Amino acid sequence: MTTVVIIVAVVLVAVLGYFLVRGRTSGAQGLRRRFGPEYDRTVDRHNGDTKAAEHELAERVKQHGHLEERPLSQEAREAYAGRWAAVQEKFIDSPAEALAEADALLARLARDRGFPDGAGFEEQTAAISVHHAEHVDGYRKVHTAVRGQGGTEEMRKALIEARALFDVLLGHAPDVPVQPDRHRTNGRTTA
Repeated sequence: MTTVVIIVAVVLVAVLGYFLVRGRTSGAQGLRRRFGPEYDRTVDRHNGDTKAAEHELAERVKQHGHLEERPLSQEAREAYAGRWAAVQEKFIDSPAEALAEADALLARLARDRGFPDGAGFEEQTAAISVHHAEHVDGYRKVHTAVRGQGGTEEMRKALIEARALFDVLLGHAPDVPVQPDRHRTNGRTTA
């Protein structure tokens, strides 16, 4: 009888241990899947300490996961799209000014969509990373380049990467054009 109790106890401990380890792993896997490259960036910032990085990411989810993005009106979307087009055009003659405008434009767009202005850039990007982790790095690169870190090629790449976040925040519907085509009127091409 005692042998049966010992065997049952060992099996129960093994099963419990399996589920505890699996739960920890799936939590880490869930964070890795949710945050993608942001997970790796956070681990790097914590000098490889995955526990500290996962704690930070879990805190971000706890703090900002409930945030619901506010929709933009069609007029606001068109205005933002026009401003972004102007930023891209300005980049040719004045890359630094264009990047500063892109940085400010992304901050305003994020705020208008419901992300916090917060205590600064880091709080805003932390909130954005919970919802758009795969796109937040371009915004960081623009913000860094505005502070004088990087040459023209780095600025160009940053602006291109930031465009992905801009598009997501703008809330494009695939069937709605973001920027009216200046060469089309009523479905006809104009010269």
